[in-house]
Amino acid sequence: MTALSVLDLSPIVEGSDASQSLANSLDLARHAERLGYRRYWLAEHHNMPGIASAATAVVIAHVAGGTKTIRVGAGGIMLPNHAPLVIAEQFGTLAALHPGRIDLGLGRAPGTDMGTARALRRNLEASDNFPQDVVELMGYFQPAAEGQRIHAVPGEGQKVPVWILGSSLYGAQLAAMLGLPYAFASHFAPAELDHALEIYRSRFQPSEQLDKPYVMLGLNVFAAPTDGEAKLLFTSLQQAFVNLRTGRAGRLPPPVEGYDQTLEPMAKTMISQALSCAVVGSPETVRQGIDAFVRRTGADELMVTAQIFDHAARVRSFEILAEANKSLSQAA
Repeated sequence: MTALSVLDLSPIVEGSDASQSLANSLDLARHAERLGYRRYWLAEHHNMPGIASAATAVVIAHVAGGTKTIRVGAGGIMLPNHAPLVIAEQFGTLAALHPGRIDLGLGRAPGTDMGTARALRRNLEASDNFPQDVVELMGYFQPAAEGQRIHAVPGEGQKVPVWILGSSLYGAQLAAMLGLPYAFASHFAPAELDHALEIYRSRFQPSEQLDKPYVMLGLNVFAAPTDGEAKLLFTSLQQAFVNLRTGRAGRLPPPVEGYDQTLEPMAKTMISQALSCAVVGSPETVRQGIDAFVRRTGADELMVTAQIFDHAARVRSFEILAEANKSLSQAA
C-alpha cells in the first residue's frame, strides 16, 4: 500500500470566504487522520484570491492543534521570501507545540507574481541564495555548537525534518546533494518529472536525515461514485487553472457541465499538459490510476491534492481514494 498524504491550498470558493476555507481545512485534516493519511501539508501562496494558506505556519498551527496524530507541515515554505532564522523559529515553535508531527518542505519559487514577490522579499535576488539558506536553516535545528552566537529558540536541537520541493531539475540536484527527501510538483508541472527523478535517485548522497532516496509526488485525484461525477468535479480545477494562466485568478469556481467543450485549442493543450498527472473517476478508475502512476514512477509516497468546490464532495473524494489504496494492498 503506497503511503498517501494530503496537499491542501485551503481553497476559497466562489460565494464563501477565508474563515470557511480554514474551517474546511481543519475538518478535512481530521478526516484524513481518521482515514490513515500520513501527512497534511499546506502551501504558501500570496496575492491569490482563491487560496487561504498564505500565512502557512499559522494555518499549520491551526490544523495541528485540531488533530492528534497526523503529521502536519508545509508543502511548502517559499524560503527566499523569508529569513532562515525566522522560519527556524516558526517551525521550532510548531515542533515544540506538536513534538514529532511537524514537517518543513522548502521551495525556491516565490509562490506568487513578481510584483508581490518584490513586496514580500524586497530583494528578488534572494532565490540565488536558496542552497545556502537551506543549509543555514537546517543548522538552526542542530544542537548548539561551541561559540555559536545566533540560536533559534525554539528550534535548536529539534531536528525538524526538512524536504526539498521542486518542479524542475534544480530541486532534484539540491535534494540529492544534501541527502534530503524530495517532493516533486507533478500535480501542476509534470514536464520534468521523469528526468528529475532520475537525477535525484542517481546522485543521492546519504545524510544524517536520510540514508536512501525518498520521493513524494504530487497527484490530482478527483474521486466520486461514477466517472461522470468525478469529471464534473474536475472542471473546477480546470477553470481555475485557465483563469490563473490567463491573468484572471479568482476564487475556486463551481463545476460546469461540458466545460472542456467550451475551451479554445490552446487552453485545452495547456490543461492536458499541466494537469496530466491526474486521476479522475470512480473508485475502480481511481484504483487503477494510482496503481499505474506508482508503478510508472516508483513513488514512495503520493501527495494528493483535490481542488473540489463542494466540501462534502472533497471529503468523499479522499475517502474513496483511501479505500481504493487499501484495496490495492489487499490485492497484492
